Amino acid sequence: MMTRKKTKRKRSERIVGFLRHPHSPFGHLTFVRLTIALVGFFWLAGALFAIEPAGDARSSSGSHAHDYVIFVTVFTDRGFAFTGARARVRRPDEKKFRWEAMSDHQGELAIRVPQGAEYELTIEARGFKTQTRKIDAREANRTDLTIRMEPQT
Repeated sequence: MMTRKKTKRKRSERIVGFLRHPHSPFGHLTFVRLTIALVGFFWLAGALFAIEPAGDARSSSGSHAHDYVIFVTVFTDRGFAFTGARARVRRPDEKKFRWEAMSDHQGELAIRVPQGAEYELTIEARGFKTQTRKIDAREANRTDLTIRMEPQT
């Protein structure tokens, strides 16, 4: 009686082996080359179709070329950076606020709004009086504000 000697399969054969059919006419090296070629083809096709033609900044819907930036630094009544102050912006003729931000650990926040209108900025924080400022976004493209919060009495 003859016994067959079991040979250990390589790790790469165990990992990729389940993808190949046992009756496949391709050898291992051919299979690897075809796999690399297909991956490269799909990568190249994806890269070609993902490229958008370069156009004018005004025609792009995702462009921020005509945005107005409201940059605010919020301090406490003692002059420390105010973390967690809530800033909301709306147009004066609207009831709902359309833009919102929270101040970071340095007391800073920035809100990007469309240029060419007037806005109303409201800063709120628990235990402090609400601060409101009018902003004219028709002339420049940025406003820098420094706000000192006053405690409620």
